[in-house]
Amino acid sequence: MRTYLSAALSAVLLVLLTLLVPFGALSAWVDLELDDTDRYLAAVSPLASDAEVQDTVARLVMDEAMKNIDLGPLQDTAEQFLHETARSFTTTEAFRRAWDSANRTAHRAVTASLHGDDGQAVTIDLAPVIEEVKKELVDDGVPFADRIPVVETSITVLSADRADELRSSFRWLRYCSVWPAVGTVVLLVLVVGLAFVRGGRRAGLTTVAVAGGGLVLGAALLRIAVAVGRDRVLDQVPGTDRGGAAAVYDALTASLRTTVWIVLLVGAVLAVGGVVGRVMTGRRG
Repeated sequence: MRTYLSAALSAVLLVLLTLLVPFGALSAWVDLELDDTDRYLAAVSPLASDAEVQDTVARLVMDEAMKNIDLGPLQDTAEQFLHETARSFTTTEAFRRAWDSANRTAHRAVTASLHGDDGQAVTIDLAPVIEEVKKELVDDGVPFADRIPVVETSITVLSADRADELRSSFRWLRYCSVWPAVGTVVLLVLVVGLAFVRGGRRAGLTTVAVAGGGLVLGAALLRIAVAVGRDRVLDQVPGTDRGGAAAVYDALTASLRTTVWIVLLVGAVLAVGGVVGRVMTGRRG
């Protein structure tokens, strides 16, 4: 009877940890990074140097600028010149400032879209970038530069339909905050500690191995959730924006992928250590 009870408790612990690890990591991520403007900016600010983002921005700036420019046989030449100028601009400090400003506004859109009542697409408005490119061209004396329109031109990073689907989940994650992650650690310590105190060394080592397995499975489930979320978010983003949107998604979820590796390593150490310890204890006995 005691053996069956021990097996049942081990199975419950395995399932709980497998589910709590991704849930705790995601709720902490929403509360500590996605909802926090400074952490959000810290995650996406380095993308100003990302080649995928720079190419996307340069193409969008060029496309918008060429709508009001007609130079006849020189159109292709002007288009190439504008693209090269915009691409060059994305390597400057002015672009990095404009990128941070655009993302600060985008973060407000993220908050409104995922926590508000009405779904709306999350975009990064490139109008400040276009304005800076226009200013640079005018200062360089380019004849048609003053005809470049400074209007909202954006990269879509989350469609309105996808925001509607995610809103309920994000509200629950935000409400739970960091407590599921804290609860996971407390559960792990209490269960392993009680196993050693009440069941002895062999039972404690068995529980350690089971807990390690639960952490490994939880880490794998979290990694799958991040990958599935990436596919679902990007499948409704316009093809022309997908490269930039993918870079933004990957930057925002970098901490989750780091969490996967940390939990995976800790789980593997616990699982292997528990099994080896149990075998060594059996031999001594």
